[in-house]
Amino acid sequence: MRITLAEEIMLLSLDDESGSVKQRQSVGWAVAGALLLELVLAERVRVSGKYLELVDAPPTGEELLDGRIESIRAWMRGRSKRRVGEWLTKDQAKAVGAVVERLSGRGVVVEERRKALGVFPVRRYPEADGTIERELRERLAAAVSKGAEADERTASLITVIHAAGLHGLAFPGAPRKEITARTAAIADGQWAAESIRTAIRDMQMAMAVISVATVVSVS
Repeated sequence: MRITLAEEIMLLSLDDESGSVKQRQSVGWAVAGALLLELVLAERVRVSGKYLELVDAPPTGEELLDGRIESIRAWMRGRSKRRVGEWLTKDQAKAVGAVVERLSGRGVVVEERRKALGVFPVRRYPEADGTIERELRERLAAAVSKGAEADERTASLITVIHAAGLHGLAFPGAPRKEITARTAAIADGQWAAESIRTAIRDMQMAMAVISVATVVSVS
């Protein structure tokens, strides 16, 4: 079974037992960025510098990606291009839910519903089949920890992981300094992901500034 880059990010972030999402805010940016990057690789979206534009092409056949194409089309409002960062800001809040539902639909994770404190509805998504995640982690480890040459999709995934700072989720227990240096080297060679990587970094920095300003104003 071939899954999207965004679904791979989600598998790395979901707790295998509880099904909860770790580092949800960073994962949101990463998933949104991975969806957009997938569309770039599929030649349905073109990204140049800080801007993106839709390419007139048939649907990909993958409902997760085709749904994003229609959302981008509506968001463009007839314009030829708009800022990458604006799209990621809009999509990051919704992307996680859409991707988890797709994994559930594929049977990779199982949706569990319960009520916290007997009142608040909570959804968790523990794995139903751990084979895909195991193979994913082996592929990442081969490229990052063992120095094997990464194919385009693996390198693109590593670029998003690096941009969002998800090293701990992708490479638990590995030396952070060495892993970061290696993912940075791989990311530097990914022309298709460069603008998206920059946008993720800029959006995270902007959100950090807003968070600090909010804390200061409250205190």
